[in-house]
Amino acid sequence: MAEALIESSRTHVLPLELARRYPVIVRGEGVWVEDAAGHRYLDAMSGGSMAATLGHGRRDIIAAARAQAERLAYVHNERLTNPAQERLARELVELAPDGFTRARFVTSGSDANEMAVQLARSYHVERGDPQRWQVISPAQAYHGPTMQTLALTGRPGLHGPFGPYFPHHLHIPPSTWRFDPTGEAALEALDRTLDEAGPGNVSAYFCEPISAAALPAYTPPRRFWEGLAERRERHGFLVLFDEVVTGVGRTGRWFAGEGTACRPDIIATAKGLGAGYTAIGAILVREHVYEAITRGARRFTLGHTWDGAPLACAVGLAVLHAMRSEGLVKRVRDRGRVLQEELESALDGIAMVREVRGHGYLLGVSFVDPRDGDSFLPRELRVGGRIDEAAFRRELITLSTQPTRDGYAGDQTLFAPPFTTTDDELAEMVSRFADTVREVAAGVDSELAATTTGAKR
Repeated sequence: MAEALIESSRTHVLPLELARRYPVIVRGEGVWVEDAAGHRYLDAMSGGSMAATLGHGRRDIIAAARAQAERLAYVHNERLTNPAQERLARELVELAPDGFTRARFVTSGSDANEMAVQLARSYHVERGDPQRWQVISPAQAYHGPTMQTLALTGRPGLHGPFGPYFPHHLHIPPSTWRFDPTGEAALEALDRTLDEAGPGNVSAYFCEPISAAALPAYTPPRRFWEGLAERRERHGFLVLFDEVVTGVGRTGRWFAGEGTACRPDIIATAKGLGAGYTAIGAILVREHVYEAITRGARRFTLGHTWDGAPLACAVGLAVLHAMRSEGLVKRVRDRGRVLQEELESALDGIAMVREVRGHGYLLGVSFVDPRDGDSFLPRELRVGGRIDEAAFRRELITLSTQPTRDGYAGDQTLFAPPFTTTDDELAEMVSRFADTVREVAAGVDSELAATTTGAKR
């Protein structure tokens, strides 16, 4: 394809945004991708969605996929299993937090999240609590585009016209520095929500241990996690962790939930398991959840055609082998701390930057109105969008979000490079990003000053 940019009027693809012109990326190597015009971009977002955790063009993973495809590419897991699936389940359980004994494979993060909710419901039904179906989740989150996972997201701006299809789940505010720095207000909101639903009707509390795109690199304070564990013990609901992004090394742990004071009952994960080379996800299950199924119907048959397919599982095995043999979880943990400090230093003095927060190679930069250093920036300034556009002009790929209708989040940028990024490449990413933010901040300062001057007149 010779064209470097594709518009909706010149493609048979139904694009996500019809008003957007899409750059055509034709190849990738390491942390670089190249478009059809020959421009090379530093990929600070691991493929754009944090999935390409090991970078592009890994010959070892490609070879593993080819070898498996030549031997056996596909069998359905309803009546058959295969060595790759069995081995991947065993290795993944070994890497999971203590108490997790089973894995089920799916094809995406939203599938994993949806299956986690289904399994929680089955757990309660098998235990004789069929009235438990309600799920509570933080309002400011994102869990996927299916009807169930969108319902778990309490952001009306994402719901669009699909509200009539959603189950009515309940939400509590996030305990961020702006609204609830101690976590106590979120616990009080959780108590009110439990009372509203009726504690005996609640199936699960569903959340990210560390947030990805919605509140980049944010996690509630320790007191919230302690309080959540206390309430689970008291009321009998399950705790489900969405580790679609954070699982398999992104935060410097195999699973981010290990760092909280509340051990989950079910974990959903995806992106890092396939590292961008195949579509694969998984749910990990603690033994007591599995035991409820064994003592009940002894079946949990929902799934999709490609769940547990040998080709995808072989890629997952190659990814885990690369992660272990190259010491990448430790690399992300140790280098991530330094990366956050480097990013903070590079952005120091820019009044629009309120905070740089991070866990491993999951970093978030939040922006505020420079006039008071606290308020969200006016939505009409489109600061998040301008950051991504200015970064792309500098041949750097980033991902930003803009203020949400619920008022819980403002403009933010996510910084999530591949685990294999060299120190020189990280330094170049930080430099290009800092230049980007300075450019946008200067424009914002000018526009805000003009608005203030006009108001005085």
